[in-house]
Amino acid sequence: MGENITLGRALNIGLRRAMEDDPKVLLMGEDIGKLGGVFRVTDGLQKDFGEDRVIDTPLAESGIIGTAVGLAIRGYRPVCEIQFDGFVFPAYDQIVTQVAKMHQRTRGKVKMPIVIRIPYGGGIGAVEHHSESPEAYFAHTPGLKVVSPSNPQDAFWMIQQAIACDDPIVFFEPKRRYHDKAEVDTSAPLSAAPQHLFSATVAHSGTDATLLCYGPMVKTCVTAAAAAKEEGRSLEVVDLRTLSPLDMAPIIASTRKTGRVIVVHEAQGSLGMGAELAARITEECFYDLEAPVLRVTGFDTPYPPSRFEEDYLPDLDRVLDGVDRAFGF
Repeated sequence: MGENITLGRALNIGLRRAMEDDPKVLLMGEDIGKLGGVFRVTDGLQKDFGEDRVIDTPLAESGIIGTAVGLAIRGYRPVCEIQFDGFVFPAYDQIVTQVAKMHQRTRGKVKMPIVIRIPYGGGIGAVEHHSESPEAYFAHTPGLKVVSPSNPQDAFWMIQQAIACDDPIVFFEPKRRYHDKAEVDTSAPLSAAPQHLFSATVAHSGTDATLLCYGPMVKTCVTAAAAAKEEGRSLEVVDLRTLSPLDMAPIIASTRKTGRVIVVHEAQGSLGMGAELAARITEECFYDLEAPVLRVTGFDTPYPPSRFEEDYLPDLDRVLDGVDRAFGF
């Protein structure tokens, strides 16, 4: 039997399960212990596992990741929390030059089983540096794997799968979906996970056009598909779940079925995930396309003050406008 829990709670239970299953798993981050994290994702874990396994760090992201590299070399499986998306950049050097390269540098002798949790995206009325979508920086970096759950069930399974993986994983959590609820069977073992970690899935079946999305935009696109159905249009929504490596098989299958593809993400459009997907789809499915692959994204500006963010973020109307443009060809 499942329980109706939020995405944030699903992550909490998944982290707890991973720590129970493996004493080498430890958590590190700013305010994650006594406070339980600013989004309460690690609530209660320090009390139950102690300060040696749930570590309140200084406000120093480079230090958090650098320490995690040393711990991973010594056989631990650190899970690092970056408090907000815009705070990751002091750690960017460590992630790109150490975490991503250590396995290859040592010819496979040293593994880097590090998970870097990053709440990302907008929609919560936050100040500067608290609403960014930096996922393309990491998906562009060889040696890193990048994933993002969009719902509580995926959050519960994917955080455990990420911690069990021997490769470094940047784990993007859609912060405005932390309070979304769904039924999750939290009693099932990890071996019962319904999907492989690095796999995409069809979140809503359709025949007329494909919406490709991930993280916070999946709910937006499913809502758009429901609205389009009332107007007689059948939209398929593919939840990427993994940004690196991309799981192209479901994307290609959906493209060949519908002939029209619109990529939707919060991050700015230039050189984003939408550009990569458009290139790959064009290479594989050129003669199946009825229209160019289109993008509905944030704008090529710094993230705006919160009172303007609803104009910046893709919403139902902008997604449906993208669909209309695809049918205009």
